[in-house]
Amino acid sequence: MIARTWRGWVRTEDRDAYVDYIQQTGIAHYRSTPGNVAAHMLTRDLGDGRTEVVTLSFWTSLDAVRGFAGDDVEVARFYPEDDRYLLDREVTVTHFEVHEEG
Repeated sequence: MIARTWRGWVRTEDRDAYVDYIQQTGIAHYRSTPGNVAAHMLTRDLGDGRTEVVTLSFWTSLDAVRGFAGDDVEVARFYPEDDRYLLDREVTVTHFEVHEEG
């Protein structure tokens, strides 16, 4: 199994709107892609007017990730309204191999 993470930063006042937007776009797209096992959003208020946003998704394989991300799985995908919300963003994603017990 593969875990895929991405991070971005929004104004804390925009956090709820951005979470709703990404739930309807990125997270929905993750979940509708064959081979996606789960998709989550994490947020953390940094106390300086910014909120860190992390997307965390789990996939059966890197081939399944390609179904979502395209051939270059390291490049982050963005959606039309992201520029409206994001103060900063990672332009690449990180993949981890998941080691499960048993």
